Amino acid sequence: MIRSVSLLPLALLGSLPAHAAEQAAAAPASAGSLLQVLVGLVVVLALMGGAAWTLKRMGMAGTGSNSVARVVGGVSVGNRERVVVVEVGEQWIVVGVAPGRVNALSTMPRQETAAIAPQGDNAKNFSAWLKQTIDKRNGN
Repeated sequence: MIRSVSLLPLALLGSLPAHAAEQAAAAPASAGSLLQVLVGLVVVLALMGGAAWTLKRMGMAGTGSNSVARVVGGVSVGNRERVVVVEVGEQWIVVGVAPGRVNALSTMPRQETAAIAPQGDNAKNFSAWLKQTIDKRNGN
C-alpha cells in the first residue's frame, strides 16, 4: 500500500507531457468560456445595481402614499445617532434612533412641510455663492 502511494507521483509525472498537450490545444476554448462567464457576471451585477438604483429612486415602490408612517425628515446628532420626525396620521412623532434603540422623544400635531424646507434655500444660496466664486476666479 505504501509503496503504491509513493509511486503515484512518479506515474503522474510520466503522463504529464501528453496531458499538457491536450490542455494547450483546449486553452483557446477555455479562455473563450472564461470570457463568456465574466461578461455574464458583469451583466447580472449591472442589472442588480440598476434594479437597486431604480427602487431607491422610486422610494421603494411599496412604501408610497399607502403607508401608515412616513419619514418627514431627520438630522444626525452623532456618529450613529439620529433624530427623525415621523408622520403617523395627523401627528408628527420625534424619534431618537441609535443602534439597537428607538425612543419617542416628543409628539406634535402635523405641520406644513414648507416650514421645514429652508435646506432648499441653502442649496440655492450655495450654488449662487459657488458660481460667484468661480466667476471671480476666472476674472469675469
